[in-house]
Amino acid sequence: MPLNSPRRSPLVDQVIAGLRNQITSGEWPVGSRIPTEPELVEQLGVARNTVREAVRALAHNGLLDIRQGSGTYVAATSELAGVMRRRFAQADPLHVAELRSALETKAAGLAARRRTEADLRQLDTLLERREQAWDSGDAERFVEADATLHSAVVAAAHNEVLAELYADLGSVVRDFLRADVGPELRPEAHTDHARLVAAIRDQDEATASAEAGAHPFGCRQGADGR
Repeated sequence: MPLNSPRRSPLVDQVIAGLRNQITSGEWPVGSRIPTEPELVEQLGVARNTVREAVRALAHNGLLDIRQGSGTYVAATSELAGVMRRRFAQADPLHVAELRSALETKAAGLAARRRTEADLRQLDTLLERREQAWDSGDAERFVEADATLHSAVVAAAHNEVLAELYADLGSVVRDFLRADVGPELRPEAHTDHARLVAAIRDQDEATASAEAGAHPFGCRQGADGR
């Protein structure tokens, strides 16, 4: 049932809009657990059934993932992202890697050509955060840090359409990266992204593209030399 269904009450639609805004604004990042139903009832000042219907509607449209016994988690940042996540859930991991590589290779070349000083500062910050996440040994923290760095590279290309497409694929990329990394970080599988950032800084389009395409998953594929 679409989110603007006339069979729903205006109050439910209002709650849906509010919850969606929490997701699209980044207040609730992809992968994070949203407040519990009682907490939402208290925060929003509405009935439990209203909250439940709103959460189910957003889950139906792919933005939320309701996990029995665990809670409700943000699965995607838009309805299109939710559709893509469901559509590619059973896709061949190699095909996902090839798609990501194609997008990031082009984006890195454009980023080398168009990057601003603000972009470079952001890339430096996120590169350091990625290394800190690796050193922590926390696989989930590393997945998020790695994905965020690659998203910043795409953003530095200053191509709105490319950035939006990549963002809609974000949860798909994270799911496959999470599976590729596994529950534990392996020292031999670490890949260096400093050369990618350096090439963007030096406006070396060829090297930036080559670096972005060299490790589509950033971990296990890199360890295998693919």
